[in-house]
Amino acid sequence: MSTRLGELLVRKGYIAPEQLRKAIEEQRLHGGSLNEHLVKLGCFTEDVLLAYLQREYRLPAADPASLDIPNEVIQLVPHALVTKYHLIPIAQNGSSLTLAMADPSNMAAMDEIKFLTGADIKVTLATVSSIHRAIERLYDRSMKYDHVLNDLRGQDVEVVRDQSEIDLQELERATEDAPVVRLVNAIFTDALRKRASDIHIEPYEQTFRVRFRIDGVLGEILQPPLALKAAVASRIKVMASLDIAERRLPQDGRIKIKMGPADAIDIRVSVLPTLFGEKIVMRILDKSMLQTDMTKLGFEERALRDFKEGIYRPYGMVLVTGPTGSGKTTTLYSALSELNKITTNISTAEDPVEFNLPGINQVHVNEDIGLTFAAALRAFLRQDPDIIMVGEIRDRETAEIGVKAALTGHLVLSTVHTNDAPSTINRLLNMGVAPFLVASSVNLIVAQRLARRICPRCKVDQPITPQALIDLGIPPEEARTYNCKHGRGCPDCGGSGYRGRVALYEVMPMYEEIRDLVLSGGSTPDIKRAAITRGIKTLRQSGLSKVREGVTTLEEVMRVTMAD
Repeated sequence: MSTRLGELLVRKGYIAPEQLRKAIEEQRLHGGSLNEHLVKLGCFTEDVLLAYLQREYRLPAADPASLDIPNEVIQLVPHALVTKYHLIPIAQNGSSLTLAMADPSNMAAMDEIKFLTGADIKVTLATVSSIHRAIERLYDRSMKYDHVLNDLRGQDVEVVRDQSEIDLQELERATEDAPVVRLVNAIFTDALRKRASDIHIEPYEQTFRVRFRIDGVLGEILQPPLALKAAVASRIKVMASLDIAERRLPQDGRIKIKMGPADAIDIRVSVLPTLFGEKIVMRILDKSMLQTDMTKLGFEERALRDFKEGIYRPYGMVLVTGPTGSGKTTTLYSALSELNKITTNISTAEDPVEFNLPGINQVHVNEDIGLTFAAALRAFLRQDPDIIMVGEIRDRETAEIGVKAALTGHLVLSTVHTNDAPSTINRLLNMGVAPFLVASSVNLIVAQRLARRICPRCKVDQPITPQALIDLGIPPEEARTYNCKHGRGCPDCGGSGYRGRVALYEVMPMYEEIRDLVLSGGSTPDIKRAAITRGIKTLRQSGLSKVREGVTTLEEVMRVTMAD
């Protein structure tokens, strides 16, 4: 903020002259913008300042941190200038360039960027914190890879010019090309630093992009030159011991890397041939991130008590349900860690084995050679088991063997893909399992979702009207007790306002009323009503509890759960 705008705020009565002098002194000592220090001194909030600037300058406002700004627009203004003047380019339309600025009175900034780009400058207002978040997300992202990409510029690394032509020797040479190796290594390092769970490398007709899934949400990290797509794909396939000459069929592999003194990290690689090249998705399996302490997963007190009671029964089935990536494996591993004793024989069939658990016999399912879940389950029953974990019940054969094992003195843990706990019953029935077998074998069903946690460093109050909470089904007297929070965005969370995830659980024991409904052909809504009558919390109710506790936001709960 220029001194001119500071003087205008004094003249309009928004701040006192001594407050302006104090803010100018803080800016001289610590750097940054003047309005940052005025906000820190408590003179006003950023929203109040933004509203004033809109009225005074009659300009629109934007939140650049939430905009999808093209790389070619970002590259028009150097990093040094955006940090110096607290602005960011957000759009280009013909000969005009739109800047999001915290201080619209800063003519020197506009003149310098006009001289640099030759464009006509348009201004949109934004808060300093929003601009900083956008700079961290967009400029820091590209700067990390600049030194690698600079090495690649001007090099002919495109190894396949036509889909039908493959020069295998040239392809192998490209995979060992030092800049390509450094680029792939930089992607892995950045993904681990940012706590990404998945890396997506995607070729399109005109672009080639890298995306990370962080806390369950995909975001673009980099757009390498399109000419690199074959070399990068081949490098990763070499690391995963895959066939680099085969580009017509899907392939799956595994990479093990070691970053410094930490334990080796497994990366599961899936290669899919698409119209414009091979799309590669890599799942990062970092054992240091595995949470097997059930008390820290997100269970509420009653739900945790019911879950422990279900897994400590000597026989029966415990089913965990939810979509891919909802944390089902973590919940099952936490249960196995709790049950893993020297006196217990535990065997698991997984596709694939994600983490090695000491003291547990883990089998990697391989359908290509006939080692299916059902085959592994039959083999387990000849191995004197106490507890069996089946990665997923996908078909009637696996379901029936699992049910029979649960009825003959074994505890069986498994997952099923359904939307909630009550609908799991009908999923088993649709597979062909008889109702009396389902009613007598299932002990407990757990449905779960993952919601992003609010970043603890930038957590602040979020005013929400009680009526908005009442509309979500919260009783009026309870709505007044909610103290909602959200994250403003900071370097720790990459400007998103979220850091880490918490599980939302719907834990449904098989009460007698539910068993009776299964035997009498009750529908999923009937089972759900009976469960709620017995006091279970649905996924939405579990999420709202986390909102009341200040763990996550209302927006996150609405994103990952359905209304009851």
